[in-house]
Amino acid sequence: MLIGLNRVALGFGAGLLLDSAEFTLRAGERVGLIGRNGSGKSTLLKLIAGRIDADSGEVVRSPGLRCTLLDQEPVFAPGLTVEQVIAGGFGEIADVFAEHHALAHNDAEAASAADSARLHDLHDRLDAERGWDLPARIGSLLLTHGFDGAAAFDALSGGGRKRVALVRALAGDPDVLLLDEPTNHLDLDAIEWLENTLLAFRGAVIVVSHDRRFLDRVISRIIELDRGQLASYPGSFRDYKTRKAQQLADESVSQARFDKRLAEEEVWIRKGIEARRTRNEGRVRRLEQLRRDRAARRDRIGQVGFRLNSGDASGELVAELDHVSIALGGRTLIRDFSTRIVRGDRIGLIGPNGAGKTTLLRILLGELAVDTGSARLGTRLEIAYFDQFRAQLDPLARLTDVVSPGSDFVEIGGARQHVIGYLAEFLFPPQRARSPVSALSGGERNRLLLARLFARPANLLVLDEPTNDLDIETLDLLEALLAEYRGTVLVVSHDREFLDNVTTQVIAFAGAGELIEIAGGYSDWQRYRAGKAGEDAGTIGVEPTGSSVAPDAPSRPARARLSFKESRELDAMPSTIEAIEAQLAGLNQRLADPSVYAGDPNEIRTLRGQVATFESQLVGATERWDLLERKARGAA
Repeated sequence: MLIGLNRVALGFGAGLLLDSAEFTLRAGERVGLIGRNGSGKSTLLKLIAGRIDADSGEVVRSPGLRCTLLDQEPVFAPGLTVEQVIAGGFGEIADVFAEHHALAHNDAEAASAADSARLHDLHDRLDAERGWDLPARIGSLLLTHGFDGAAAFDALSGGGRKRVALVRALAGDPDVLLLDEPTNHLDLDAIEWLENTLLAFRGAVIVVSHDRRFLDRVISRIIELDRGQLASYPGSFRDYKTRKAQQLADESVSQARFDKRLAEEEVWIRKGIEARRTRNEGRVRRLEQLRRDRAARRDRIGQVGFRLNSGDASGELVAELDHVSIALGGRTLIRDFSTRIVRGDRIGLIGPNGAGKTTLLRILLGELAVDTGSARLGTRLEIAYFDQFRAQLDPLARLTDVVSPGSDFVEIGGARQHVIGYLAEFLFPPQRARSPVSALSGGERNRLLLARLFARPANLLVLDEPTNDLDIETLDLLEALLAEYRGTVLVVSHDREFLDNVTTQVIAFAGAGELIEIAGGYSDWQRYRAGKAGEDAGTIGVEPTGSSVAPDAPSRPARARLSFKESRELDAMPSTIEAIEAQLAGLNQRLADPSVYAGDPNEIRTLRGQVATFESQLVGATERWDLLERKARGAA
């Protein structure tokens, strides 16, 4: 056992974050810690790391245990270079080396006897702890991860700072690595790098994350913090989902039985005279115990009540780019890209940090002029924009003013609702509704921004990293809401599961300003990349020779591929055919009605003409469907 929690209690304010919690971490385990926003996950990591103490209970750590905690937003002293930040991950030996370097380069004549003695002590310690090769080890890390050691850490992007901080955390080779939302701000390639790094790490890991794909690949056990208790679920995240669903169902049945029994006893006690008889004193005591048990029961936190008003429909065209190019800071972000976005599209933008995803969003929204080409915006657009940096949130503003400035009501789907009740649906209780934004956690600020977004009708949703800091249940609900949304969605996200569940089309930044458009989600983009890499590898160094290929042999035709427009047409074919069949069924039903033939003969001829037209359309649609399917399989 590396770490053990024995009946640990810890609380801030009115409630307990940990209530007689039990937990054991063994060597080599990779544990995923999940729970609702505000349930105390970050606090639990700080407790395990020894940064804070429990109110009661016992926290046991193995002697000499090296434990490193990487905070959700790591903060280091200002003015440090990337090399200095990574060096700090080696612990005290880095300080010893720095002090030895400083003393060794002092003026020898000005050095005191104390300085000489100190230099000798530092020299011995560097010998004993392999400190002399520290520069080589730091240099190796910088080279391996492609960092510029002289770069200012504070000048890096959020994703760049997070990667450097992760390398620093791993540099000291800890026994236990504690990671708080490590995938936030990382692009997709960096997340895959992190997954591979953790899978190769020999120590134990506890990671707080809401990235379901990441949890499924990396962890070996899920620990859920729910109502102050820690519940263990061995296996993958998908295994947890199955077991948790059954557990909640069983808990609901058990609580319903308990509440029914309590209600029956409450009815009995109100009969009065019968309850005061001596032979029923035991039943009275049992009722009192039932009341105490019900008061002690901590009910499950409610779910967010997402509702979204898509407003009036936009025009068929949402945005169109024609041979667009743009360069910023001397770097080409987009080169000769054309696309057409129509009403109802659900498009995911994929690419590394800094590739230009937000720039493309601004072009599509008409906020940024292009260098060459043309960009055209559609009509009747009502846009709701989710900003990953939460710049729309004034830290000093009250929650009610953020959601409904100047009014006590919001209007959702034509119905008015008081802003206090509306905020309660996003898990902000009435006593917090008038608190300032500055008092909220990262996940709560994202929930507030979604509440602000959904309080207004919008037929175009623009979501720039909406999944950061949201807990898993809220993510599931957001995905379900977007699945029913009738407007157009543009989303930038590094959450692979979210992209697969929400988008039907991907625009990927492939490097050097090239943008690639494919149908599907992130998994489809992965398959496309893998296939492209295989094709490229297969053509490298291949020289046809006279012994293997005849000079006049015809080249093999390339496999047919569906264009994006054809892919959309193929997806829509089943519903198109169903609509034609429904029209035919209605017309044939009318022709089968005897009363039709007692009326105007022209009406019968019209109906028969419509039947012939729809039958012809049905034949054509069926043939077109067959052709597209054969082409998609490469047979066309």
